[in-house]
Amino acid sequence: MRPGKLYYGDNLPMLREFVPDECVDLVYLDPPFNSNQDYNVLFKEHDLSSSVAQLRAFEDCWHWDQQAQETYEELTGPDSVNHGIPPAVSVLIEAFYKALPQRSDMAAYLVMMAPRLIELRRVLARSGSIYLHCDPTASHYLKLLMDAIFGPEQFRNEIIWKRTHSHGDPRRNFGAVTDTILFYTRSPEYQFHCQYRPFTAEYAAKRFSGKDEDGRVWQSVTLRSPKPRPNLHYAYHASNGVTYQPHRNGWSCDPERMRQYDTAGRLHFPTKRGGQLRLKMYLDESKGVKVQSLWDDIPPVNSQAAERLGYPTQKPLALLERIIATSSCPGDVVLDPFCGCGTAVEAAQRLGREWIGIDVTYLAIRVIRDRLASGFPGIQYELAGEPQDLESARDLAETDKYQFQWWAVHRIGAHPVGGVPGRREGRRGRDRGIDGMIKFRADGRVYEIVVSVKGGRTVTPANVRELHGTVQREKAAMGVLVTMQDPTQEMRVEAARAGMWKDPHTGRKYPRLQIVSASDIFAGRRVDYPGVEITETTPPAGGTLVLPGMALPAPPPRRGVLVTVPEHSSETATPLIREQAGRPSEEAIGQALRTKGKR
Repeated sequence: MRPGKLYYGDNLPMLREFVPDECVDLVYLDPPFNSNQDYNVLFKEHDLSSSVAQLRAFEDCWHWDQQAQETYEELTGPDSVNHGIPPAVSVLIEAFYKALPQRSDMAAYLVMMAPRLIELRRVLARSGSIYLHCDPTASHYLKLLMDAIFGPEQFRNEIIWKRTHSHGDPRRNFGAVTDTILFYTRSPEYQFHCQYRPFTAEYAAKRFSGKDEDGRVWQSVTLRSPKPRPNLHYAYHASNGVTYQPHRNGWSCDPERMRQYDTAGRLHFPTKRGGQLRLKMYLDESKGVKVQSLWDDIPPVNSQAAERLGYPTQKPLALLERIIATSSCPGDVVLDPFCGCGTAVEAAQRLGREWIGIDVTYLAIRVIRDRLASGFPGIQYELAGEPQDLESARDLAETDKYQFQWWAVHRIGAHPVGGVPGRREGRRGRDRGIDGMIKFRADGRVYEIVVSVKGGRTVTPANVRELHGTVQREKAAMGVLVTMQDPTQEMRVEAARAGMWKDPHTGRKYPRLQIVSASDIFAGRRVDYPGVEITETTPPAGGTLVLPGMALPAPPPRRGVLVTVPEHSSETATPLIREQAGRPSEEAIGQALRTKGKR
C-alpha cells in the first residue's frame, strides 16, 4: 500500500493541483455548515494534565463575500461551459440565487460547494462512489446540486444516520436526532459490498427456533425463486421419499445444489401434507441482517468514548468503516476533502486503503498527524501545503497570521492556547500574550513554558520584555518567543537578561527566555527544557514524513543545535545557533563572548 497523502489548504486548488482525473475510488465528505455558531476545537494536553485548551479553529459558515460573488459569476456566466461547468449546474445556481435571500450564507455555501463537487466528480473513478454527509439545514439543496452534477440516475440512497438520542428540550418541533448521507456513484458500474449487522438476542431467540441433535440452532428460509425462473421449475424427489413441487416462480437453486443440501441435512421437510420444502439457515453461519438505509446501530462519539478527540463534528470510526467497506476494496483510494479530525483517514488506514485527506485549517492537520502517529507508530505519508521553507512560512504569516501561529506552536512541540480569530485573547480567554504552552515534569512537579508567536515583519526587544512579563505573571518556568523574522542582537541580549531557570532535580540551568525564529525551526532547533535532548535532525529521502509517536515534522537538511555560554556572576546565558555538529564555531564563541562583555 502506498503512503497516504495529507494536504493543508483550500481543497479546491488542492484538488486541481494534486489529484488527477479518475484516480479516486471513494469520496466521503462532511462539509461544515451551521448558520448560527462557530465550532470549537478542543485539545487535551497530553499526559500532563486533564485541562483542555480551547480554540476556535474555523468558522463553520461561508459568507457571501467577493470570492463568493466571483465564483457565482464563473458558474453562471456566458463562458461557464468553457470552464467545465455543466449547464444544469449553472441553471440551478442561478435559481438558488434568486429563490434564496440574495447573498445569504446558504447561497454562499451552495455557490462555494458547486465547483468542489464538480472537481470531486472529475477525480472519481468510473466505478467510484461518493457519500455526502449533511444535516437537514442543507440536505435538500445539496441533493439538487448532486443531481445536477452526477445525474439523478446515479443517485443510490438517502441514508439516515441516527446521530444522537432523544432530546427533551424541543417544545414546538420534533427533536432533530438524524443526519443525512447522500450516496451517489459515478456510473452504473460501481462497487457495492453488502454489510450486515448482528442479530439481536431477542431476534435470534424468536427466529432461530429450530435445533438439531448436535445443538445447532437454525431457522427455515424459503427455497422459492423471487422471480420466475423457468429453468428452475422441476419436481424434486427428496431423501425422505416425498416428491416436492416448486413454487410457480421455480426453485432458488438447481437440482444439483438441492441434492447437496439434502445430503448435508440442510433441508427442512414440512410436517403437514402439502407444506413447502425449506432450507435450514444456521445461526452460527449467518452474517446477520443486511444493512438498510436507516442506520440506527452506530452511536455517536460521546464524552466518554475512547476515540473521542474533542472535535465537535467528529464522526465515529464505525460509521466511516461501514462506508469504506461497502464501496471500496483493500488498496483502493479514499478521499476526504474536508477531513477535519481525520476519522475517514484513520478508518481508511485501518482497512488497508490508500487515502487522501485535505483540510483548510492547520489545527485540523495537527489533530490528524497526532492521531496517525498515536494509532500507527512509524507510519509514512506525504504532506503538502504546509510550509516547508522560509518563503512558504513567510507567505502563510502574511496571508493568515492565525494559521501561522498554530503552525509555529505545533512545530516547536507546544499545545495551542487561546487564539480566537478576530480577537486577541490568551490563556483561558483572559490573559494576553500566550499562544501556546509546553508542560514538563521535573522533581515530581509539572512546570509550564509559555509560548508567544510574532509573525510580523518587525520584532523588537519590547516583544521579549512583554514575554518576560507574561512569564512572571503566569509564574511559568520559562518562555519561548517564536518569530518569523530573525531576532536582532538587542533581542538576544534582552532575553539573556531574564536569567536562567534551574532544574530543582538535576541542578541543570536552562535559559528562562528562548527565541526561536522560523529559520531555527527549519534548521531543526528544539526548545531547551528538561526531558528534551537537543539533537541534530535530517529529513527522510523523498520528502516523506516519518512520524514515530508524537514526533515533530522533519526539517530540511540544514542542521543546528542550541549552544549556551554560562554566566558565572549571574544566571544568564545567550542562546545561539551553531552551524555544524561538534564544537561551537570560533565565530559563535566570539559572538557570545562579545555579547557577554557588553553586559
